[in-house]
Amino acid sequence: MAGHNKWSKVKHIKARVDAIKGRVFSKCAHEIALAARAGGGDPSMNARLRTAIDNAKAVSMPRENIDRAIKKGTGELGGDAIQEVTYEAYGPAGVAFLIEMATDNLNRSAADLRSTLSKNNGSIATPGSVAYQFDRKGEVRIPADGIAEDRIMEAAIEAGADDVQSDSEEHVILTAPSDLGPVAAALRAAGLPVSSEKFVSIPQNPNTLSDPAVARQAIKLFDLLDDYQDTVNVFTNFEVADDVLEQLDS
Repeated sequence: MAGHNKWSKVKHIKARVDAIKGRVFSKCAHEIALAARAGGGDPSMNARLRTAIDNAKAVSMPRENIDRAIKKGTGELGGDAIQEVTYEAYGPAGVAFLIEMATDNLNRSAADLRSTLSKNNGSIATPGSVAYQFDRKGEVRIPADGIAEDRIMEAAIEAGADDVQSDSEEHVILTAPSDLGPVAAALRAAGLPVSSEKFVSIPQNPNTLSDPAVARQAIKLFDLLDDYQDTVNVFTNFEVADDVLEQLDS
């Protein structure tokens, strides 16, 4: 009986890991397809695609999945084309969300989003009512492993970046949207290992949640939106107060 229980636990853990892996692969596939659609299927001529493929390989995404995503983006597989769409929404306590999706079925994605929001104290917002609360930026990420902050700072300034934020794990370089490609290319040319290159939306005025119940609801909604199969990015303006975060972690 003990062996049976142990195997049941192993199966449960494996199922959770596989589910997480599936969501990660799905996001990688979306980014690869979008990059291929925007700049072609040759990674040697498409820096965004090259970065997307590198990110996929870093999480052990199978080669056949990568090839299929490229062909999906270039239209070689036929079927409905992948479309990019951004939804604006409100969550608990007026928390703002920007949800970027890549989908081959807009009706399905919209219906699923409305259902998720309505079941979790959220609602679709009118176009423009949320987006203006965020600043659009280009973002380049570089692993901190063995790379001094001074070197990153110097290279980023020379490339024309707006800001550099560093911690023990990685360096984050922010740019004007129009400068993302040139800055990322300059950093690569300087021999720096770019791990991510994308557009982000940064909240102008963070909404700090001090009620544990509301914070829990907002975090749950964020996770549900982020885990959805067609989601590429979720941006939000909420932060959780330190004392509340301690309560949630305990």
